[in-house]
Order: sequence, then structure tokens, then C-alpha cells
Amino acid sequence: MAGKEARRQHGARLPTIRDVAAEAGVSIATVSRVYSGDRPVMPDTRERVEAAARKLDFTMNAHARALKGAADGPIAVLIGDIMGASFAALARGAEREAAERGRLCVVGTTDADPAREEAQVRLMREHRAVAVILVGGAWDLASYREQMDSYERLLASVGSRLVLCGRPALDGHAPDALVLNYQNEQGAFDATTALLDRGHRRILALPGAVGYSTAATRLAGYRRAYAEWGAEIDESLIAASEFSRDAGRAATERALDTGREFTAVFAGSDATASGVLAALHARGIAVPEEVSVIGFDDVPAALDMQPPLSSVAVPYEEMGRLAVSLALEHRGGPPPEPTVLPTALVLRGSLATAPR
Repeated sequence: MAGKEARRQHGARLPTIRDVAAEAGVSIATVSRVYSGDRPVMPDTRERVEAAARKLDFTMNAHARALKGAADGPIAVLIGDIMGASFAALARGAEREAAERGRLCVVGTTDADPAREEAQVRLMREHRAVAVILVGGAWDLASYREQMDSYERLLASVGSRLVLCGRPALDGHAPDALVLNYQNEQGAFDATTALLDRGHRRILALPGAVGYSTAATRLAGYRRAYAEWGAEIDESLIAASEFSRDAGRAATERALDTGREFTAVFAGSDATASGVLAALHARGIAVPEEVSVIGFDDVPAALDMQPPLSSVAVPYEEMGRLAVSLALEHRGGPPPEPTVLPTALVLRGSLATAPR
């Protein structure tokens, strides 16, 4: 009640450092030293300042607290596309973990544009973010790794931490970054193996866009499954396709129009798979009786597709939570070893034995 009463006496405005100084009978510089911790203050003086702050219900803002030399701003999550269900799940996990720890979490979108990403990292540095969490794949790996070195230095200069989720291996770059990943290649391997186990040999692969690290890793899992099965890949059945419904539909229609025969489709994302299903349904091709389809991500909408989509589940929300907890628990010193979360194959109605 004392704090509320003090605010009424100050015209309902928030108390300032000047008000605390006047209440404690000290200079503004003394109050600043108490909160910055960079110079000694007599114990009785510190007690007077802290008592005055409690009476006025005063809280030092983030910029002032930054005088301590460590970032104390928000936790920033930068994602490529806020409309993507997987990115949204990760951001939700990060926000919930931050809220439970009494922290503000802000989410920014980069549209997978490196220049926009850099601008947002620099902005978060100015706001002295506790951590900047970057999510998703990358295009040019050499320039990407150099950029991560630059981000790490920028953020470290204000006591902030770089956190990478689902991003390519750093190969010695940005050694102080916190790294979280998931079994991307293994998930694609498991999905393709599930099709091979059911007799499918001609599997149309739509792993993602050429040059995108996430897509390249999923294609590697597809290839490894064929290699371990001792089966031969028809390279004409591998087609580039962005992670979108429209791209998945267009790629499937091209395969059908050019006479490429297949009995199954491995889609690099559930969004891609939704386009695959649309193309097959439009041509009167029954799923899974004639063609089986399996996606990646296991977004909530997978359950509502017709038929319900088999997919590879990725613990995106858990990854978001873990990114925040690791960032807060490892604010200084060397980072822990990279964390790799498991994926899980979820089989539903879109998967069946290959037709004879």
C-alpha cells in the first residue's frame, strides 16, 4: 500500500530515480551507483536508498539496469515466418517459458532474409536482449557461419547470448552460441523407411528448396533410407519444392503431367503434403489406396487432412522452452554441448502398403 500511496502523491505517475534520491536524501548519482553496482556505496546509504525505493514502489528500468554490464532486456525470438505452424509452436514455447520466469519475450519475423535478420539482431542488441534466439535453416552455409560469428560478437559486447535452434552445424564458428537441434535427418530416414517397409520403391521426394539447409538434411535422410534398404533411387523422382501448400501441389502436378510414376510421396513439410493431397484428390487418385503420403513437422492441421496425414513429429514447443531456459541458466561461461531433441514417426490414414 505504501507504494500505491506514494504514486498518488506523485500524481499517479511512476516514480523516478530523482524521486528515490529525494526520498533517501542522497544524490541521483548515489542512487545510480546503488543500482549499477560498479562503485562502492556505504551500507547505511544503500539501506536508505533501497528503503526509499520500496516505499515509492520504484523499479529500475531495463536500460538503467544495463549499467551493471549484463543484458537485462527481453528475450528475442526471430523466426522466418510467423504464419508457419512449426515456427509458431516454437515461439509459443519460448514465450511461455519466459513468462513463467518473469521475463518478457518478443517475437520478430525475418522472412528468411539475412539482411532483415541482421537488422533485427542489431536492434535487439540495442535493447540489450538477454538472448537472441534464431530459428530455422540457412541458405549459403559459408556466409551463414561468418554471420553467426558476427552476431555472437555483437551480442557478447552487451552481455547477451546467441541461441540457435534448428540451424546448420557451425563447424567451429560462434563457439559461445547455445545450440539446440532435432533429429532432422533421422526423421526423414524414418519416414522414408516406413514407406520402403510397406513395399514402396518409387517414392516422390519433395524435401524443400534447393540450397536450403533443412531441405538438404531431409533429402540426406531419404537417400540414406534407400541406401540401407539396398534399393535404387530414381533421381527424376526428387523435385525441389518450397515448404508451402502451393509449392507441394505444383510439384505433384508436374510429376503427374510428365508421366513420372510413383506410389508414395515423402513431403519435406506438412504444408507441402497438404498441397500433395490436393493435387492427388483433384486428379481422382485415391490416398492411400493408390498413393501414400507422409509429411514432416506433425502440425495440428495434419489431423484434419483427408485422410489424416502421417508425419514426423518435431518437439518445437519443447525446443522453444528449452532455448529460453538454457539462455537464462548459461548467461556466462562456456556453453553446454549442443542439445539434440528426438523426432517421432506418427502413422495415420495416409499410409498404406504399396499397390500391386
